[in-house]
Amino acid sequence: MQLPLFAALVGSAAAFAPAATVTKTSSLSVAYNPEFGGEDFDPMGLGKMHEIKGAFPNCFPHTQYLEESEIKHGRMAMLAWTGVWATEGLGWHFPGAPVADDWSSALGVWAREDPGGFGAILAFIAIAEGEGVSHAGDNFRGVSKKIPGDMGFDWMGMTKSLSEEKQLRYKTVEKKNGRAAMIAMASLFALKAIPGSVPIMDSFGAH
Repeated sequence: MQLPLFAALVGSAAAFAPAATVTKTSSLSVAYNPEFGGEDFDPMGLGKMHEIKGAFPNCFPHTQYLEESEIKHGRMAMLAWTGVWATEGLGWHFPGAPVADDWSSALGVWAREDPGGFGAILAFIAIAEGEGVSHAGDNFRGVSKKIPGDMGFDWMGMTKSLSEEKQLRYKTVEKKNGRAAMIAMASLFALKAIPGSVPIMDSFGAH
């Protein structure tokens, strides 16, 4: 358990911290997407739609935007999965916080019973999202100067002692764990919306 947690923490910090640009053709020994021969898995060419000739200007997002979105949603999914696991599996709750019968109704219960706390967290998320978008630059058109996922925030200084190679390794770990977490959360929502739609969840006794 300690190794995955450490990898997730360092991967997040490495993605937030300012770093030199690392390209896919880097001489580092860390392989890029070795599962797919060093290329992005995009059989439908969705990441190249911005290159369509004759399309309405800026109609389709650049890969900078797509990668930034993937990393951001992966982080949110990892937090969400951890939250569901901690509250439903371990029964952990913040002292004094509203408690719901089920994770899928927890948001509504919290907003109803603690509107002040709910509003404060919502405002914090809105500010953080606004700052994140402004810091990212215009990545929708592919002219951003920042590395996707890098928010320039490493308050624990976790990347200072890491080599460029290890930083790239942890960024890859974070991205893959984020993808797994997004699939996991989608499975949980499917399980709630359509009972029996995720057989493996039933075998684990999920509800």
